Amino acid sequence: MQYKLALIGFGNVGRATAELLLRKQVELKEQYDITFLVTGIATGSRGRVIDPNGLDLQKVLDVFKAGEAIDQFNVLPSEDTLDFIRKSGADVLFENSPVNYETGQPAIDHIRCALELGMHAVTANKGPVVHAWHSLKALAKSKGRQFFHESSVMDGAPIFSLFRGALPAARLNAFRAILNSTTNLILSRMESGETFDDAVRYAQKIGIAETDPSGDVDGWDAAIKIAALATVLMNIPLKPAVIDRTGIRGITPEMIQAAKAEGKRYKLICTAERQGDTLLGKVSPELVPMSSPFYSVEGTTSIIQFTTDVLGSLTLIESDPGPHTTAYGLLADFINAVK
Repeated sequence: MQYKLALIGFGNVGRATAELLLRKQVELKEQYDITFLVTGIATGSRGRVIDPNGLDLQKVLDVFKAGEAIDQFNVLPSEDTLDFIRKSGADVLFENSPVNYETGQPAIDHIRCALELGMHAVTANKGPVVHAWHSLKALAKSKGRQFFHESSVMDGAPIFSLFRGALPAARLNAFRAILNSTTNLILSRMESGETFDDAVRYAQKIGIAETDPSGDVDGWDAAIKIAALATVLMNIPLKPAVIDRTGIRGITPEMIQAAKAEGKRYKLICTAERQGDTLLGKVSPELVPMSSPFYSVEGTTSIIQFTTDVLGSLTLIESDPGPHTTAYGLLADFINAVK
């Protein structure tokens, strides 16, 4: 069956998603009887393009990478992003606009608009998961559609789908994790002798830290991931502002070296634990001993350890993620939504 796709956001993740769709085109047809047309792409800085008959995705990618305007491919003008969604005629919306930690907007409105129009919606954006998951899931159900968000935490690692499909009736009581790859890389490089500022600059140079790295180093990214996991997997709405949050700015090279002398390492640890009817969330640097599975997690690798009522401890590790792994989570969501 053929599906029309619309993409909001065409940064690293959006382009990686487009490239993966092209690379997996034959497999999608042969294994799932899925074919697709991309009928619309909305970018953050280079405008929006719609062609109801389908864009030449490879040509759009080539032109975008060359730094040229993509409006040469536009057939149907749109006034704004919501108008873009309506006019795209899509069956599935890929929503990958930048995350808004405080409100989740405008991604929430984008997803709500798509669902109301009868589209499936998939996203790598944590904001809508934290700030509107229950209402968006209810809307999707009422429309007979799906709202999936696998890539919102740990890129393409199957966390949400694990509990949705492979672990029926499992109650998640707690989790412990390293969820922010940027801070993990910074701490790893500080162990090699770099200063905090030098390690941050390196992370910015390779593209995993923003020009303003505060979202990572002050623990906001980690906090919103805790909130997303708790909201969905533990069914307890949790906002980042109520999470006990300490970043890594206070970790000095002297502290790093003292920890190494004791056979320990600093890691920015994320935790959430049920306590009766409440949930306690925390992100803070911790000294991790060699005996911990978290000790050997270096660079941009992430890890999460679940404690359930049926399996005890279950650990998932994702090594060196990037836009390509985030794109895979979006592709998996697309397949799972339409099948």
